[in-house]
Amino acid sequence: MPTAAAPAIAVRSVSKVYGAGETAVHALRDVDLDVCRGEVLVMIGPSGSGKTTLLSIMGAILSATGGTVTVNGEDIAGRAERDLSHIRLTHIGFVFQGFNLFPALTAAENVALALDVRGVRGHHARRRARVALESVALSDKADAYPADLSGGQKQRVAIARALVGEPAILLADEPTAALDSDSGGAVLDLLKELAHERGRAVVMVTHDRRALAYADRIVEIADGRIVGQRAPSVLAGSGAGAN
Repeated sequence: MPTAAAPAIAVRSVSKVYGAGETAVHALRDVDLDVCRGEVLVMIGPSGSGKTTLLSIMGAILSATGGTVTVNGEDIAGRAERDLSHIRLTHIGFVFQGFNLFPALTAAENVALALDVRGVRGHHARRRARVALESVALSDKADAYPADLSGGQKQRVAIARALVGEPAILLADEPTAALDSDSGGAVLDLLKELAHERGRAVVMVTHDRRALAYADRIVEIADGRIVGQRAPSVLAGSGAGAN
């Protein structure tokens, strides 16, 4: 697994509290975590354990209540929303369970939307969108609409959209939950390739046990804390769940 002198994401003593006083909910408690370029890090744990909250803080979608988060060397704690938006556009690609494709747009047009918000339009955007689709083996579906794509193809379009801005970090929330075995495997193969062969830092939150074999590192979260980190072979041998 490739390594780097500095992590792509560095989380230090991060906490997240919703509400205040007796009704306060501590979603995260003093979390420390590094994510390296070239690795697939999979986060598992029960529903409500804090996985998605941590992923959202890593992606500058949520702000931490305490602690620091560094993304590609930039400290994002306490930054204004305008700065956070720039960090998201520059450094981070997002992939979600629901695909979030616009049904009235072709695959290429859906991918090109991610360039439009970056000020890239016209012929240049169309060319880059088709290159991104080619990188996920969907060049023949550039003019297809979401209704004509399988679930796995829709997710690969979503990954192409996440990649078209050339981010160093890819954050995926349950990317295979709606997919069958073959489609899910193809998406997991692609995420692993993006890390190992293209040097991205890939972080995945999942309940899908199929994903464990693709991980370089598995982080277990419970009650807002990291309770274990291990290699996938160790986890498989322990019989631990990915609920």
